[in-house]
Amino acid sequence: MRMLVLGAGLQGCACAYDLLRQPEVARVTLADLDPRRLPAFLKKEVGKRLALARIDVKRTARLRRLMRGHDAVMNASPYHFNYAVAKAAVATGLHCADLGGNTEIVQRQKTLNAAARKKGLSIIPDCGLAPGMVNILAAEGIRRVGDADTVKIFVGGLPRHPLPPLNYQIVYSLEGALDYYTTPSWVLRDGAPARVDALSELEPVEFPAPVGMLEAFHTGGGISTMPWTYAGRVRTMEYKTLRYPGHVAIMRPIRELGLLDLKPVMVKGTKVVPRDAFIATVSPKLTKPDEPDLVALRVEVTGRGGRRVVWQLLDYYDEAAGISAMMRTTGYSLAITGLMQVDGRISAAGAHTPDEAVPFRAYVDELERRGVEIREVPQ
Repeated sequence: MRMLVLGAGLQGCACAYDLLRQPEVARVTLADLDPRRLPAFLKKEVGKRLALARIDVKRTARLRRLMRGHDAVMNASPYHFNYAVAKAAVATGLHCADLGGNTEIVQRQKTLNAAARKKGLSIIPDCGLAPGMVNILAAEGIRRVGDADTVKIFVGGLPRHPLPPLNYQIVYSLEGALDYYTTPSWVLRDGAPARVDALSELEPVEFPAPVGMLEAFHTGGGISTMPWTYAGRVRTMEYKTLRYPGHVAIMRPIRELGLLDLKPVMVKGTKVVPRDAFIATVSPKLTKPDEPDLVALRVEVTGRGGRRVVWQLLDYYDEAAGISAMMRTTGYSLAITGLMQVDGRISAAGAHTPDEAVPFRAYVDELERRGVEIREVPQ
């Protein structure tokens, strides 16, 4: 297998690292505007099975030339490039998977279904943690209970040792996280897609020690297109983000004061985007590369007859490799999807989301091989 990874950020590097640990992968090309900014766990691989390439994803002709000679592209670049990358992959003849996160773009990618099927290719957006892993679990739960009534999904990337005031550290793009805090969330209510305000409907969720009590609230993007897929079949479906208690009490006033707005304001004669200023101000304080993180996940599916399926995950920073829990659960998930596209375990050609195309058992087994253990909670 020859695999192309776009984006040398946290998740792209984790994806490339995982691919290089698979003996069936002969070559990995990691492409970025600045491909030299590699973490220690990848630097030693350069010149062996890892090749670096400089790419501006906006330059479509250059991107298609780079794609040639690869079997699949795993796209970990910013989400607004996802449609263009998927379209280029179909034109070039590659399987494509990405981290998704924007429902409208995923719906656009689905318009590539016929072209991908004609070439025997699979295009799978939303292949990270949420969306991604949680969608695969939710779909399996719906299959198991037979007549699903309620699907509740909770996910959080958290510091192992929280510090005030936010009890939070950056474990993936802060820009992306703030998008989720300001974009209404799509859910299913009474079997129909509906929108609810981000940061709303706060509720407590308890995990085993050492994590303990967390708070959960709506954010956008976590279940992608599932509200439309299961409309009329499932009464309630919702996704909530997990944080340590007190997080929303700070973030909601910040949002309501306009500090996360995208419309520029005049500051002493200069136009400034409030969110850009906020990110520039808080990022140095929330960036803690030497602090361990964790990922907490729970997926609960309840049938109309009372049958219930629950999965839970607590994953931690890999100190030996220097890879965060968020990178393990997100970047590895992207790598696994790409591997299964190429080796045929994902057999459906066309454009599909993970809940539609990724085989549950094979996916969970691959995660377990990497030490990411999703546990079914006895009911």
